[in-house]
Amino acid sequence: MFCLSKGLCCPVGSLIVGDRMFVEKARKIRKLLGGQMRQAGIIAASGIIALEKMVDRLKVDHENAKILANKISKIHGIKIDLDRVQTNMVTFQLDDEIDGNDFLEKLKTRGVLALSMSKNKIRLVTH
Repeated sequence: MFCLSKGLCCPVGSLIVGDRMFVEKARKIRKLLGGQMRQAGIIAASGIIALEKMVDRLKVDHENAKILANKISKIHGIKIDLDRVQTNMVTFQLDDEIDGNDFLEKLKTRGVLALSMSKNKIRLVTH
């Protein structure tokens, strides 16, 4: 399964792929869990555009994430595993003496939105 909104500019939507039996089983499970959409053509149209027009853009986003991660790795108080930066998502750990909420607020005042994944674990996404 992969998400069309993560870096592909699609407002919503995910795709699940596999052989016929796998997809049929996934559909049944989705319905059991209440996941069903009616008249999803407009959403499907944006998904088609995302797949046809935006895939090449992902390469740029991934390159930017690597540049960002390399810059972040030089900041005192931040730990990052550069080998884990494989996509447009950059995750890093703040030292314990840095308050994660304060860090996020300071980023926000500078126009940078980030997500706290735990007390001092931060995620940035390039897009």
